[in-house]
Amino acid sequence: MRINHNIAALNTHRQLNSATAGQMKSMEKLSSGLRINRAGDDAAGLAISEKMRAQVRGLDQASRNAQDGISLIQTAEGALNETHDILQRMRELSVQSANETNTADDRGALDKEFQQLKNEVTRIADQTQFNTKTLLKGGFGATSTAGAEIVAASGVTDYNVGGSGVGDIVLTSAAGTNSGVMLTATFTDAAGNSTTQVLDDVAVPTGTDSNTISFDKLGFSFTANNALASGSFGGGADSTITVSATAAKFQIGANKDQTIDLSINNMDANALGVSGNDILSKDKAQASVEALDNAIKSVSTERANLGSVQNRLEHTINNLNTSSENLTAAESRVRDVDYVLAA
Repeated sequence: MRINHNIAALNTHRQLNSATAGQMKSMEKLSSGLRINRAGDDAAGLAISEKMRAQVRGLDQASRNAQDGISLIQTAEGALNETHDILQRMRELSVQSANETNTADDRGALDKEFQQLKNEVTRIADQTQFNTKTLLKGGFGATSTAGAEIVAASGVTDYNVGGSGVGDIVLTSAAGTNSGVMLTATFTDAAGNSTTQVLDDVAVPTGTDSNTISFDKLGFSFTANNALASGSFGGGADSTITVSATAAKFQIGANKDQTIDLSINNMDANALGVSGNDILSKDKAQASVEALDNAIKSVSTERANLGSVQNRLEHTINNLNTSSENLTAAESRVRDVDYVLAA
């Protein structure tokens, strides 16, 4: 018999505390609807659940992003639809002006409308915007790097040891932005020994029609080491052109780099090749018909590109919504409470 400690009471108290704690946890789960309310409930399950939640929220936002992308494309495509109508009217005026029944005054009157329509094509390109972003001025594109051969090279190409060759080498490359040109020279003596040296590596500013790079007095020298020999001096050149533009990237996934790129070309009158046209004579009207055919083809190609991307985004949205639904169900199985078991 023990007097100081009531073992039965202590056991009852412990069991009561345990039952109360379990009841409180059950009430918490039932009231919150969650099996995992804190890391202590299921540490691994909590980590898995939070990762799934991040993916679900990312997928839902990606779906909204794709919807915004479709809205942007619809804005651009709607503007190009109007451009198409204008070009069709300009072509109609060109065909009318090409008819010999028209006088000079008649053609002058037709050309007034022609010029106004041409200006409207450029205005549409300049002012078509989505969320303050201009869409039809070539601001949407992709960054690319390409190698290109030099168009022309001229200068001294051979000489004899003991003599000298004097002259400038001029390289002309196609237009580009931030293009770099590197010139190398190789000398081979009669014994077959060769020496190659990089003569210059220059950056070329942006050009409109072409870039011309002049290498003046580069100072290349070769020593024959007491051997009587003659050789040839050859110059070779490579051009690397990097073209940069602001790319339209639609974030259509929950994770990094899950994007779709959209490129929209410049759609103003100059880019379409009709800025210099008029219909003041029969020959000019005939030339305008051909130019407008090409312009209409360019706009059609651009609209086809926009339509294909829009269709892709619509399928992307369907897939994102399905993925979000399935992942939400998976997260629910991990974290949500089973009311039958919790009760």
